[in-house]
Amino acid sequence: MGTAESEAVSPRNLVAARSARRRRNLNEHLTGFAFLAPQLIGLVVFMVGPLVFALILAFSHWDGFGTRSFAGLANFEKVISDPQLRRSAVNTVWFTVLQVPVAMLSAFAVAFMLQRAGRMKSFYRTFYFAPVVTSSVAVAAIWLWLFNPDISPLNNLLRSIGLPAPDWLQDARFVIPAFAIVGIWQGLGYQIVMFMAGLENIPVTLLEAADIDGAGEWQKLRRITLPLLSPTILFLSITSIIGSFQVFDYIYVFMDTTAPAPARTVVYEIVQIAFREFDFGTASALAAILFIVLLALTAVQLAVQKKWVHYTE
Repeated sequence: MGTAESEAVSPRNLVAARSARRRRNLNEHLTGFAFLAPQLIGLVVFMVGPLVFALILAFSHWDGFGTRSFAGLANFEKVISDPQLRRSAVNTVWFTVLQVPVAMLSAFAVAFMLQRAGRMKSFYRTFYFAPVVTSSVAVAAIWLWLFNPDISPLNNLLRSIGLPAPDWLQDARFVIPAFAIVGIWQGLGYQIVMFMAGLENIPVTLLEAADIDGAGEWQKLRRITLPLLSPTILFLSITSIIGSFQVFDYIYVFMDTTAPAPARTVVYEIVQIAFREFDFGTASALAAILFIVLLALTAVQLAVQKKWVHYTE
């Protein structure tokens, strides 16, 4: 009896058990990597690889055909000193300022009201979400007709109520707001669905307790709903800002490659410089600056979220 027990716990048996465990863990890891391999290869080939190559091009002179030559910081100096690129950056920021807050406030208001829609909630949610799954080209084509100053029903509506009907895509004052209107209309459904999901996750017991304590609708909204909805607000603010800084498709459909200075954005400039002027170095430098700006904005949002974002356990 004692001999059998001593053999079972002998150093030789312990070493064999550890080796078997290592082999089992190695097989599990290899199996996991085998399943992940297609996604990892795609990530490296289509994301990491182009990102690294773009960073290399940012410090190079290259027209896409000949040999590359080292440019140092010349491309970045060109981007910073170009007045048109600075104006395009201002246009992009103006588009973001117009689109992001209005879209989020509108989406929250609609989502808050849809919570009281009863059985029609699913229908309205699908109705609002339809533009999100519609091609941006198709959306821009529809709004191109709506912005036509001669046949636009939108302008006719404005005239009927005594308001001026602007030339949306030709007047420098209204071209960026016109893009923002299209962006808000198409992206509203996604934010509504996200806000509705956040509202449905708020514990009903907290709202019922607030009712028992005599809290009004505004107090419940301010003290319970908005704090518990703050993770959703943070997520949507980050993704909305990133998306708004990358606006391009509306401009290209509306104006093709001849967009005037007041209508250009940063990504539109990147495409123009790279594929119209074949200056891939400058285009990559501009893209790198855009990447750094978005990374910094996201970092700031994540840094300050500790002060106002509340997570439920």
